[in-house]
This record gives sequence, structure tokens and C-alpha cells, in this order.
Amino acid sequence: MKPHFFLPLLFFSFLSLQGFSQTTSLFDGKTLKGWYMDIPDLEKDSSLRIPFIVREGMLVSLGTPQGHLISEKEYENYRLEVEYRFPGKPGNCGVLVHASTPRSLYGMFPKSIEVQMMHQNAGDFWCIVEDIQVHDMEIRRGPKEDWGITEGMERRIKNLTDDSEKPLGQWNHMVIECKADNITVWLNGDLVNKGYAATAKKGQIALQAEGAEVEFRKVELTQLN
Repeated sequence: MKPHFFLPLLFFSFLSLQGFSQTTSLFDGKTLKGWYMDIPDLEKDSSLRIPFIVREGMLVSLGTPQGHLISEKEYENYRLEVEYRFPGKPGNCGVLVHASTPRSLYGMFPKSIEVQMMHQNAGDFWCIVEDIQVHDMEIRRGPKEDWGITEGMERRIKNLTDDSEKPLGQWNHMVIECKADNITVWLNGDLVNKGYAATAKKGQIALQAEGAEVEFRKVELTQLN
């Protein structure tokens, strides 16, 4: 009896029908190829340190000077997996999705929707000149008259749980799924946020330098068909 060589083909066709394609690492473990930096203070003073480096196979945000590491490519309909930790003191950082116009907020932040990684607040949404809605909006964002997407407005949408992070120094696994105008976030297996009616459906991805050192050992993207 001849071997069934068609079985692998059927298997991969099945996977394709499920809506997934091959996963790509956005960080090669050696360089920052595929990314560029936007650091306003470094532009003013070139003697300052570079805040994004590769160290021992990890992508590291040193936290200062503050700014962003931005993907050269735009992405739409994808699942992003990030493994990160604060190796020292707890602090602030975030992943920005659907990023576009640079320095749109406070002369620093690109137009985007931020998925917060700040210690004890991971999974919050921050609206940065883009907007998104969630269920129980007034409970999680505050009074409607305060909502906004620019300076001085209520841009934070609180997550669904603040107890999903690993203890300080341990690795966290964050999954961000961007599908059409929906953004869903899981942290260490827990659903921590789900938004809809986002005002952007595609854009670049950005990692922040926002005061605290953060290590990334995985930044992988799976395109959704």
C-alpha cells in the first residue's frame, strides 16, 4: 500500500481554513532589524544613551530616554505574542498597536491604541488619538463627559483583572489579537481586556521606553487570514 503523502497537505489546508498562517518572529535575538527608534530627547542630545538594545538574546528597553521602538512594517488582522518581565524595579511600559502619525500626543506618543504593561495595570487600554469601546464603559473609563483621546482627557480604559501578572522578575505572556476593529488581550492565559469599534484597524507596532527597564524574550506575530 502506498503511503498517504497527501495527508500533510490536507492538514496544512485545514490549518489555513482555521484562519491562521505562519508565525513570524519580529525580533531575531541578535539585532533590532525591522525596527526603528523615535526618541525625541536623543534627537536633541546625541550624547544620551540609546534606550533600546539587544542583551543576552533579549530585546531590552532601558526605560530612558523615553520614546518608542517602532516596526518598519504595518500590520492588520494579527495575533501578537509578547513575553516580557521587569528584571529590577517595577515600572511602566506598553505595546502600541495600530500606530501611525509620530509624536501625536505630548510630543512623544504616536497615534495608536496602547496595551498597557505597567506593573499591576497590565491589560489596560490607553487611547492615543485613536479610540476604542468596551462593555461597561463608564465603569471602566469614568464619566462620559471626561472621555477623550488627546491631552487632558480620560484616555485610560481599565482592564478586567489586576491579578493576572506574575510576581516581579518572572516572565509574563501577553497575547494581543487585532481583528478588524476588535482588540482582545490575554495575560498569562486570562482574558484581561476586549474592545470593539476601534477607530483604526491597522498600523505599526511599537514598544515603549517609559521609565523602567523591561526585557522581551519573544515578540511573535501570526497573521490572521
